[in-house]
Amino acid sequence: MLACDTRDAWTQFLHFAKKKCSPAAFGNWFAPIQVIESTEELLTLEVPNIFVQEYLLSNYKQDLLSFLPVTDNGELAIQFVVAHQKKSAPVFTAAPSIKIDANKDNFPEVKLNNQYRFETFIEGATNQFVKSAAMGVAQRPGMSYNPLFIHGGVGLGKTHILHSIGHYIRENHKKLRIQCITTEAFINELVDNLRNKSIEKMKRFYRTEVDVLLVDDIQFLQNRLNFEEELAFTFEALKNKGAQIVITSDKAPSLLKLSERTIGKMEGGLVAHMGIPELETRVAILMHKAEQKGLQIPHNVAFFIAEHIHNNVRQLEGAVNRLSAHCRLLDLNITEELVTKTLREMLQQAPREKISVEQILKSVATVFQVKVSDLRGSTRTKDIALPRQVAMYLAKEMINESLIMLGASFGKTHSTILHAYKNIEKKVATDETLRRQIGMIRRNIN
Repeated sequence: MLACDTRDAWTQFLHFAKKKCSPAAFGNWFAPIQVIESTEELLTLEVPNIFVQEYLLSNYKQDLLSFLPVTDNGELAIQFVVAHQKKSAPVFTAAPSIKIDANKDNFPEVKLNNQYRFETFIEGATNQFVKSAAMGVAQRPGMSYNPLFIHGGVGLGKTHILHSIGHYIRENHKKLRIQCITTEAFINELVDNLRNKSIEKMKRFYRTEVDVLLVDDIQFLQNRLNFEEELAFTFEALKNKGAQIVITSDKAPSLLKLSERTIGKMEGGLVAHMGIPELETRVAILMHKAEQKGLQIPHNVAFFIAEHIHNNVRQLEGAVNRLSAHCRLLDLNITEELVTKTLREMLQQAPREKISVEQILKSVATVFQVKVSDLRGSTRTKDIALPRQVAMYLAKEMINESLIMLGASFGKTHSTILHAYKNIEKKVATDETLRRQIGMIRRNIN
């Protein structure tokens, strides 16, 4: 086999793998692999870490044998090179002061978590849109989506994305003045300035001197009318002068107990939802966290942990920290048995029975009072089309399968599932009745 043929054979294998796995899995496991060298006898691949190599050989060895050259004894003629990893800097390293210009005082330093960068954010199907929107904001502050409102459950990476935007702007738009603050810290600062009778100074700072305002956990503003009013005026002043605003919350704007005016301002830009990462993304996150700790987790054990810890990323990080400490202190190898013993209270007591499309269809049919056969059919009347899209939306949310597999279950294409998901996600943000109906369906299924 010629050298160029070897490289072409790898490209053909990638096309094969892309059809066989989900887009998230391909992005996490195959996209980072680079061809370093190809000869007639050997293909040299660079992998970002040992876990990617192990995943490839554990799951696709037989397929690789069909595409790539083999040695005389029938083994794959592949050589792997692990890319050199940069050491992470300490957490919360103080950023250098940002100068507005030579004639003005230095702007107060902004502290960003140095590990929270776009480069270290593991992307999957449930957070792909959020990351793309965040990068758009970081590249063109005040010109893309303003404000950008990111919402999702606890520990899913909202703060990671927020700080990533801050890092990117600080490094690529050096003249822009950034303020990154939690809502609780803003409230405390406001109280201090009221007590010290320096509130005008604080207003001037936030409304005229800041070019990029990053606000974390806006839900803590609920039921605090005076503080909400002050932040709302700040948002309006910044928006009017073209400054970029990014907000995170554990709920969508319409679900927050805030004034209609404030909610309207937040919904005036782009609202992006960050969902719970699917299994393959959780495995990639787990392995990335383990690699940072210098911990090697066998591939099958990583999948076992990710299958049993699926609420948020923070729990996965906690699991890695506990395993790391346990294994180093007792000098033990990581096995499923050790994981079960060490992480007992973190794991789901028993994996829930796998939710099926049939279960979802039956529950949707009950709540919307339609027939399951109609949901599976092709009728496009509104009373059938809406519940059918709700069923597709819930299937994507509750079943860890690729869009292609879900589409096949409904007798539709993967693009139909994606269209239905986006349509219902948009409707849920403003339709209280639909939100309640979906809640009832979820409870029935669970």
